[in-house]
Amino acid sequence: MTLDFTGRVAIVTGAGNGLGRSYALELASRGAKVLVNDLGGDIFGSGDDAAAAQIVVDEIKSAGGEAIANLGSVSDYENGLEMVRQCMEAWGRVDIVITNAGILRDKAMHNITEQDWDIIMDVHMKGTYAVLHHVWPVFRQQGYGRVVLTSSSSGIWGNFGQANYGAAKSANLGLMNVLKQEGLKYNVTVNSLMPGAGTRLTATVMDEERLEQMKPEFVTPAVVYMCSEENKDSGMMIEAGAGNFNRAVMVKAPGIQHGTDSLPSAEWVEENWGQIISLEGATPMWNGRQTVDEFNASDASLNG
Repeated sequence: MTLDFTGRVAIVTGAGNGLGRSYALELASRGAKVLVNDLGGDIFGSGDDAAAAQIVVDEIKSAGGEAIANLGSVSDYENGLEMVRQCMEAWGRVDIVITNAGILRDKAMHNITEQDWDIIMDVHMKGTYAVLHHVWPVFRQQGYGRVVLTSSSSGIWGNFGQANYGAAKSANLGLMNVLKQEGLKYNVTVNSLMPGAGTRLTATVMDEERLEQMKPEFVTPAVVYMCSEENKDSGMMIEAGAGNFNRAVMVKAPGIQHGTDSLPSAEWVEENWGQIISLEGATPMWNGRQTVDEFNASDASLNG
């Protein structure tokens, strides 16, 4: 069945180039109206250029679609509101938010300046909050919303020289795990993408052959599906790139129970360390109290 986005309205941040551009064009080709946000800065977060977003808007319009540009910074709290206002004024709703905007300031921990830390957190974390905070009341009122956050393998597994970037991307996963619960009764799904793609951010470390294998178009299908009405799953961490698609997951192991009749000692922890860190019998969690299976069973009983 063809995924149809006719009548849906999407906000895509950082959509002037690379992955965001690919998402915006594909959603528009399937009938979505798209707000194309891009400050037009460089990969380090400096400068601005209105042309980046406008070129994508013009591409969408020339193909018969509808789009508007937003040239503000995602880290500007008021611009988060402005993106939502633009959509509501033009089209009367917002159905999809893809928080794709990102920059890099890669340095080893001992070389990261306060500015390097703050600007990464502003773009990747505050930029996500700013738009979602303002669109959330719209989702609640509509009883519908689809959110795709952009995380990274650095946020799950880590990558040398990306302490600031990895921390921000991991924070997005924490946000997802809360919002998947807050959005549940409003038919709002919140998922995270860990993309592997050849973009401005990675072009300096890939040769031409690898860049071709890592085109953003290899990632886009996963994002489009997660943004669709057909997708009911929430809280998924999906890695995509170079033709590979997989789920990553955080699990909780059974561990070992000491009990509360007496206080455990550090020596007791040392003695039982192997069992404490063992992943045998580990289970994906829905929240801090329920496994995914327990959640699915309780949800089925409520809806059955």
